[in-house]
Amino acid sequence: MLFLRAVETDGVRVAVTCLRPEGAPAPLIETEARAWEAEALVTRSGATLWRAEIALPKGTARYSCDGESFEVATDMEGDLTVAFVSCNGQEHGDLDRPPADRNVLWADLADRIADERIQLILHGGDQVYADEATLCHPLTRDWPDDVPEHLTDEQTADLRAALDAAFFERYAVQWGQEAYASAVARAPSLCMWDDHDICDGWGSLRRRAQHSDVARVLFAAAREAFLLFQFGCRADERPETCFGEGPHLSWRADLPGVSFVAPDLRTTRTKRDVMDETTWTDLEAALATPEAHTFVVSTVPAMGPRLSLVERAMKLTRRMENYEDDLRDQWQSYAHRDEWCRFLSLLMEIHDRDGHALTVVSGEIHLAVRGTMKTRTGEMHQLVASGITHPPPPKALPIGLGLLARLGEAPLKGHPIRLHALPGKRRPYTAERNYLLLRRREGAWAASWRLEESGATEGLAI
Repeated sequence: MLFLRAVETDGVRVAVTCLRPEGAPAPLIETEARAWEAEALVTRSGATLWRAEIALPKGTARYSCDGESFEVATDMEGDLTVAFVSCNGQEHGDLDRPPADRNVLWADLADRIADERIQLILHGGDQVYADEATLCHPLTRDWPDDVPEHLTDEQTADLRAALDAAFFERYAVQWGQEAYASAVARAPSLCMWDDHDICDGWGSLRRRAQHSDVARVLFAAAREAFLLFQFGCRADERPETCFGEGPHLSWRADLPGVSFVAPDLRTTRTKRDVMDETTWTDLEAALATPEAHTFVVSTVPAMGPRLSLVERAMKLTRRMENYEDDLRDQWQSYAHRDEWCRFLSLLMEIHDRDGHALTVVSGEIHLAVRGTMKTRTGEMHQLVASGITHPPPPKALPIGLGLLARLGEAPLKGHPIRLHALPGKRRPYTAERNYLLLRRREGAWAASWRLEESGATEGLAI
């Protein structure tokens, strides 16, 4: 798997990561210019994760790993194509599914990389569904419903070892699937995590569960796995794309004429706050000097229907309490209303600068939809693509959300939010597996969804 480190005048710097059996020699990573030294990041469960930091020249470059050659598009000027994916899995039995069925759209994306110059893959959350990793140990099997009291040092060490192995094996099995591997080996990735990369509802759980010893160990194991497999880093590193000094893993990457910024909406999340003040301060600084077009990766959609009405209604019955954390995850939650307004105001301020535009891309909801918010300079776009392998939800959900969308929403007075159908569709929400392609042609950006059943939509100017 390739991870983007930086775009430079003469090419790009990337990290190449690969898994090899424990005890096998270091992989041979080569470009036309030279061989590159690989270092072992970690050894677990009978395998070693290796990394080499390499430079690829501008244009169409090649690198090889143990003799297998891969072609990478590295010219980031002029025409540019970026893929956005999210929700790469499902809550139960994800890796038991036949790979050919699970990875239909990964195979489609791999074909697109072969036919079209795709220079970057953005991963917008839930790259793995690690919920089943908690089944690896008795202390996490019934958590968060059953929260043990303080753990002893021996229990802590035993739990951490079990979780480290469970996360490692889940990532390793996914990496070994052909269609996924074909795509991520030939286009550099930038990844941001969401709850399922840790556990379902992380950050929106009851305080007693969220602040328990079990939660602390679980988060530490998930964070290390995320750094290893989604950043290509050791546990004590952060890639140069990350900004700020806080514990968050927010990042920014600049390409000619365009910035990609992803705030970390999980590391410091609580039931009351999406981001702590340090994360906010670092995000505001990172967005102070964007390129002409900025894409903000908000793992949960920044524009959506009035879910706070549903959330409050759920409090009237205990039958729906299992869904409370799903709604609390959303920016539209009544608990996050003020923070949501702050987020939208920040995005709108950048969008309305002379010579700038901002687009939000999101996943999480297992549906495809687009939204707009009225601003002083025109419409600010929200594009949702979710999920690339997660099965679509029951048909009642997109219908119900579509009805809610008719009510409209305007958290900022004078700036109404509207949800719209994808190009060629009749209803706002499309219930098909999907991913998104963002294309810049002659300086103008357009978005097109790749839908499992319907195929590609027409381009939408953004």
